[in-house]
Amino acid sequence: MGSDSDARRIAAGPLPSQLVPPRDGAGPAAPAGGQPESDAQPQEAAPFDPLRLCIFATIALLGWLAGPVALAVFAAIGFTGYWKARRRGLKKSNCYLRDTRLVLGYLGVLLAAGLWGMYALGARLLGF
Repeated sequence: MGSDSDARRIAAGPLPSQLVPPRDGAGPAAPAGGQPESDAQPQEAAPFDPLRLCIFATIALLGWLAGPVALAVFAAIGFTGYWKARRRGLKKSNCYLRDTRLVLGYLGVLLAAGLWGMYALGARLLGF
């Protein structure tokens, strides 16, 4: 068998997308023979799971309960993570701000706001 016959054999076979089932489980995958079954009924796509909205609400609850302490802690964790990633070569992030320098600046401002909030809250509670 030469490379031409291998190429013809591969080209005549199933598409790679037919061999690997989808990640979400939606849609039929081809059987071992390579061609999708014609009598197979397509599966309906799973309904949208708004898990991120639940996560956002939980983070907002923690922020409301812990106030500036939660802001300072989450900002410090994020700043530390982005600082290490930038030192290892990350220049663009999946964050909305994209550039890691902007993300570090944003998290630094949040950290400063959290620290100022803790100071102001402590000053008000202690009366000075």
